Amino acid sequence: MQTNEQEFRQIEQFLTERDDFLVVSHVQPDGDAVSSTLAVGWLLSCLGKNYMMVNEGPIPRRMSYLWHSEQIVDLSETPLQSKYKNVICVDCADFKRVGKSHLIFTDDAQIVNIDHHPTNDAYGAINLIVSNAAATVEILFDLIQFMNKPLDHDVATALYTGLLTDTGGFRYSSTSPKVMAIASRLLEYGVDGPGLSEKLLEQMTLPQLRLLTKALNGLQISEDGKISWVTVDDEDMRLTGAIHEDLEGIVNYPRNIQGVEVGLLFKVINENAVKVSLRSAGKVDVARVAQSFGGGGHIRAAGARIEGTLDEIVLRVLEQVKAQL
Repeated sequence: MQTNEQEFRQIEQFLTERDDFLVVSHVQPDGDAVSSTLAVGWLLSCLGKNYMMVNEGPIPRRMSYLWHSEQIVDLSETPLQSKYKNVICVDCADFKRVGKSHLIFTDDAQIVNIDHHPTNDAYGAINLIVSNAAATVEILFDLIQFMNKPLDHDVATALYTGLLTDTGGFRYSSTSPKVMAIASRLLEYGVDGPGLSEKLLEQMTLPQLRLLTKALNGLQISEDGKISWVTVDDEDMRLTGAIHEDLEGIVNYPRNIQGVEVGLLFKVINENAVKVSLRSAGKVDVARVAQSFGGGGHIRAAGARIEGTLDEIVLRVLEQVKAQL
């Protein structure tokens, strides 16, 4: 019997009895967010439902191989006039993570909230939150199985992509026996595991490499060697020709230094706001640190947008991290 059988049944009823759905993931979507959006879209197509997939911004270019990825509407480029009552949010730890997508929710919107972040604040009418899942796609795999929908190569590739990226290539502590069993099942549908690993985890664009080099040139480390951080601003992005998705993975470099417990990336949004990404070796619960600034995430990986100047925010975040050491 499924641990979340009640929620699975509620979602199955929601999907089968309604129509005209909106599927949305968090702003600046990663592999799990994009793959989860498409997995829900695939499930709705199997049910013969009408649906729209959206995000506040563009999906990463390297995800363009995924089934119907071109159908995810970038609301920053193509605003929609229609509003939706039946909303499915995936991989959004809190409501504000949907960004401007909420502008096309009706006032009486019914939200299904499917997520794996332990900091999720259960903002949906139906909340399927499995905090020990490695990725939201793991939960969706279980939902698809519960609803007895046969997998195919398209959805298997999307599900595998979400697992691969959110487990760091099956290297993170969230890589459970269940995760490996699911990955094995998905490979049976012809998923190109080695090819996806090369594309998503190994390859870098030249602007990404230039941005990484520039960021590491400014790397700093605390006196005790337990905290390390890098900063990136708009000038760095302009000079290197990088785009937002090129920031992915940079925070792991300060974290991977021997002896470092917490690695940080400070991305300057404007003169009054900074996006902070946090990674932990395991001793520090960076989700708790992020929550203290209005953000969230996981014990080992979290983030927050913080209002203030860069120098001020660096000091505040370092103070909170040190308090956890």
